[in-house]
Amino acid sequence: MLISQPASLPRSTGRPLRAEGDWRQQIRQAVRTPAALLEFLGLPVGPDHTDPEVAFPMRVPLAFARRMRPGDRSDPLLLQVLPDADESRAASGFGPDPVGDMASRQAPGVLHKYAGRVLLIATGACAIHCRYCFRQQFPYAEERAPGRRWQQAMEYLTAAEDVEEIILSGGDPLMLSTRQLSGLSEQLALLPGIKRLRLHTRMPVTLPDRITPAFLTWVEQLPWPLVLVIHANHAAEFDHTVDLALLKLRKRGVHLLNQAVLLAGINDQPDVLVNLMERSFLAGALPYYLHLLDRVHGAQRFEVDLGRARALMESLRLRLPGYLVPRLVREEQGQPYKTPIL
Repeated sequence: MLISQPASLPRSTGRPLRAEGDWRQQIRQAVRTPAALLEFLGLPVGPDHTDPEVAFPMRVPLAFARRMRPGDRSDPLLLQVLPDADESRAASGFGPDPVGDMASRQAPGVLHKYAGRVLLIATGACAIHCRYCFRQQFPYAEERAPGRRWQQAMEYLTAAEDVEEIILSGGDPLMLSTRQLSGLSEQLALLPGIKRLRLHTRMPVTLPDRITPAFLTWVEQLPWPLVLVIHANHAAEFDHTVDLALLKLRKRGVHLLNQAVLLAGINDQPDVLVNLMERSFLAGALPYYLHLLDRVHGAQRFEVDLGRARALMESLRLRLPGYLVPRLVREEQGQPYKTPIL
């Protein structure tokens, strides 16, 4: 289960960063119950929504909720975050660690699956809790790289001489304060072989006010190129606030990519996927991966079968230029890279 607060990190010793703004206040004001979200959208609240029996807590920033269509129970943004009683039902092939994260653990919060790059679990916190999240049962309390066992993570990274790229993930690494991110990057700068830093984050989409002047200052001070991979599954997730946040990042030379998950009832139609790829590019993020669902316990309602996924990809190839066609992939435990689905 996700934790509510990020781990402590070394404070930056660099020059002062500008004010952070109100993004933390927006997280505190996030919608936390199905009844409250449905009422916000003018939808009826049934008995299953007043006290949902789900293990994974709900959290939806108002910035994201405002992009949902009022009165539409099938809104694709709503369906991504609304708990469902089906989540408590066991399903064959679905489990707590669908991509083998724990098998790739090398130190606390350090996942080393693929050659040349290491993923650090920066925090267990997220601004939004998506119902298909493959790490919703990850043991964040014990498995975060920053914090009291940070030295163990640094010892592994120092010894792993082939590592050229650090990936900050979570949770969402942007849930750390900019000062915490600065302290973390200063520690990583002690590793001589690092050539790139990558952030996997949904916050520029779900809470674009997180891209503060302080954060942009940190980006400008980084000693490596920054690749920022956002996560949007539907064109309706983009609006002018998201466009502005991504524009600010692009002006600082950040390389922006978008990865999506193929989700039944949300984006498993050709027109919907075409619109997503075009809208992502319009906002400045190049389509990157389209993931088959990671089979985490409780997410079975989102799964799209392989035959349909292949047909959808053929539709994209027929309708879009090659640079707008993402790679359809599945993550499988023990494989040396994400498995392309042809």
